[in-house]
Amino acid sequence: MVNQKISKNENIIDTYNHYPNVIGEKLLRIRAIIYEEAERNSAVGQIEESLKWGQPSYVGNNRSGTPIRLGMEKKSLDTFGLYVNCSTNLIETIRHIYGDSFKYDGNRGILFKVGDEIPDDALRHMISLALTYHLK
Repeated sequence: MVNQKISKNENIIDTYNHYPNVIGEKLLRIRAIIYEEAERNSAVGQIEESLKWGQPSYVGNNRSGTPIRLGMEKKSLDTFGLYVNCSTNLIETIRHIYGDSFKYDGNRGILFKVGDEIPDDALRHMISLALTYHLK
């Protein structure tokens, strides 16, 4: 098991601070779940946190998974999401397993509205699959 160290990168902290409060809080909760799921699976390695396309991005340092990005939709200011590489079949897999439990952004992510209940178990499963995507 890898003891995950949460990044203290000022650029990433600033990014979260620039989101509206409710969205920032929800994205930080999803970020915590990413670290928790990585902690549960030693195959993931240490989480690396960086900015990709202006969004916080997470991947294990051994590249066992596909990067996970968190952000807010520019066209809909009450919508935020979790995004993965669109060339993976991860969203297709999640859609097959969880159907309408999520709102999808094509083959690149899942979206939430500010007032949505986030399905914790399903989200954890998706994050776990993303963090280990290349191990299958």
